[in-house]
Amino acid sequence: MGFAILFVQLTMVGTILSATPSTAASQTKPGCATTCGNLSIPFPFGTTPDCYLDPSFLITCNETHFNPPQPFLELSNIHVLNVSLDGLIHVSSYTAQDCYNQTGLPEAQTAFLQLRYFFISTTLNKFTAVGCDTVAVVVGTVGENYTTGCLSLCDHVGSVTNGSCAGVGCCQTAIPQGVKDFEMAVTSLKNHSLVRDFNPCGYAFVVEEAAFRFSSLDLKDLQKRETFPVVLDWAVGNETCEEAMKNSSTYACQALNSQCLNSTNGPGYRCSCTSGYQGNPYLIDGCQDINECETSKPCNGTYGTCTNLPGTFSCGCLKGYQGDGTKNGTGCYPEDQSEGSTLIHIALGISTGLLALVVGSGWVYWILRKRNLIKLREKFFQQNGGIMLQQQLSKHEGSVETARIFTAEDLKKATNNYEETRIIGQGGFGTVYKGVLSDDRIVAIKKSKVSDQTQIEQFINEVVVLSQINHRNVVKLLGCCLETEVPLLVYEFITNGTLSDHIHNEDRATLVSWEIRLKIAAEAAGALAYLHSATSPAIIHRDIKSTNILLDNTYAAKVSDFGASRLVPLGHTQLTTLVQGTFGYLDPEYFHSSQLTEKSDVYSFGVVLAELLTGEKAISFDRQEKDRNLAMYFVSSMKEDRLFHILDKRMLNDGSFDELKEVAKLAKRCLRVNGEDRPTMKEVATELEGIIRMMERHPLIEVDLYTEETEQLLIHSLPSNGYKVGVDGHNGCTTSTTIGYDSIRDQIIVALDDGR
Repeated sequence: MGFAILFVQLTMVGTILSATPSTAASQTKPGCATTCGNLSIPFPFGTTPDCYLDPSFLITCNETHFNPPQPFLELSNIHVLNVSLDGLIHVSSYTAQDCYNQTGLPEAQTAFLQLRYFFISTTLNKFTAVGCDTVAVVVGTVGENYTTGCLSLCDHVGSVTNGSCAGVGCCQTAIPQGVKDFEMAVTSLKNHSLVRDFNPCGYAFVVEEAAFRFSSLDLKDLQKRETFPVVLDWAVGNETCEEAMKNSSTYACQALNSQCLNSTNGPGYRCSCTSGYQGNPYLIDGCQDINECETSKPCNGTYGTCTNLPGTFSCGCLKGYQGDGTKNGTGCYPEDQSEGSTLIHIALGISTGLLALVVGSGWVYWILRKRNLIKLREKFFQQNGGIMLQQQLSKHEGSVETARIFTAEDLKKATNNYEETRIIGQGGFGTVYKGVLSDDRIVAIKKSKVSDQTQIEQFINEVVVLSQINHRNVVKLLGCCLETEVPLLVYEFITNGTLSDHIHNEDRATLVSWEIRLKIAAEAAGALAYLHSATSPAIIHRDIKSTNILLDNTYAAKVSDFGASRLVPLGHTQLTTLVQGTFGYLDPEYFHSSQLTEKSDVYSFGVVLAELLTGEKAISFDRQEKDRNLAMYFVSSMKEDRLFHILDKRMLNDGSFDELKEVAKLAKRCLRVNGEDRPTMKEVATELEGIIRMMERHPLIEVDLYTEETEQLLIHSLPSNGYKVGVDGHNGCTTSTTIGYDSIRDQIIVALDDGR
């Protein structure tokens, strides 16, 4: 069955292989196979132990089941499409699908790719969802843990735009850096019932961005395409160039005239030939001189001569002619012995004039460039609402500490020109850099990915309001820079990492006792209560999760990352056109209705409380299929009187079971499906503070934890291996399939479930 399915997908990528021939040079070790089918195999890759650098570079050439032979990565079922000495591998990846027939019965297929050694390119790939009633999720656990998703909606074919993946018919988002796997699943909001005639299925796949252009035809015809090309970044070993060079016996850049480049995605390094040379830098004689005289004809005309030199070339003139022989210089002209001195003077005059012209032009260019840069910064400043911000800040001047407006030069200098080593965090909204201001203050500088011009007024209001927040448990916004294409935000720097690190990292989790966890919860709840009720207008965070609660050296909580926040006038709710948040923490009521209220933060905080109690992640594929969503798992465990079994064992040793039960009951109330039934954030904070005070005075009285009726959550954990998509409401009549590539399990994975 496995090879039958694989054969189908190989025929689909046949056109890719014929249309895009391998760009890798066929330089291999002597006596080693140079190709497998249509694939050229350059060293350090090879098909036998003597032909590759180490086992991570093994290419298995399957001649038994395929004619012509087909190449696979290592001993896995990952089909290789192309190998490049530039550090890239193209492989084939399956598509996840969620299809509905005329009776509304679903047929689902999840898909995954799991690698042992190499990393999925974050710059060349996109996670893509296609469909008009489609919710797609991608999760990774090997390398960096991550969860992200796409929501794609439309009501008729005419509403989509070919080539656009902005959320109408097609949605795309980036894969994070440093990941080795992904697992994808798709579901729908209304079973495609309103769009089934032209879009019966939703699709999700990771694809090389340059290899996919969305078309309205994809809404119906994409079901015929089972695989897409995905780009991997490969590198040698786990050392930097500097470390690897110290051991000549294992250093991979063997060729003379080769150089070493550190990997930009994960550890390791790769090699390349220096300028003027080409070939395979991993072989001793692999980098050969380029004869520029033949390949690029760099010298001048009929009377010029070209001499090839190692790594470069030299231009001259034929006998009887003089000049520099280059295309852009004086060229070659006949010698005149009687007027030699005159010609020399003329040449000197021309050279001097040209030099003056070049210097003058450079000076004018520098002035014009500086003037254009100033104009561009002024344009961005106005475009990003700088004048409006100045007016708003002037109103508050003297009353409280207001935001500072930084210049682009200030922050460029603070981050050493946004050096990669200064990156301390990356997420869906942007990149965070560690910076040092001119007054030696250490700050966190957030560089957003996109700028929405329709939200400038709201952005300015947020900057003004957030800069005036003076709460010890909220990360302080110090200011912003508006002179760049996308605004930059400057926050105080928090030193001790995220709450998520201290819960889920084994080494750190042992240091965070129940007493400290309860203190963190109470402080974070107090900060959110302040945002909801003490600011005007109220601030809804909209992305509360354990990674957005930072800790300082005393384990004081600091609520951070207001990139998704919204300001809501008192007594109002807000209808949002785009549901934002993190899967696992997302309020089901908000997800279905798009009505944003303070109770959405309460639900997300309930998930954080469940994390603190159990030590479990919000979404985890290590738990059983039905328990992958922590909110569902937590509520159902309390309903079944199994709270004791899911609590973090360290917490049972640290705290009173009565205290744990009280906090668990509070978390359960926060996780109620109906927002009106949840407590306010102020009530949550008050209750947590009460528990802390009772801890200090005397033990709690035993409380019956299970007298309340537990609600049935409306949202299930998103589908993964074998998960029955949309079983509720369909009488269990569904077919679910998981299919994917796995270099760790070394086999094709095809799990079928007929729904019985």
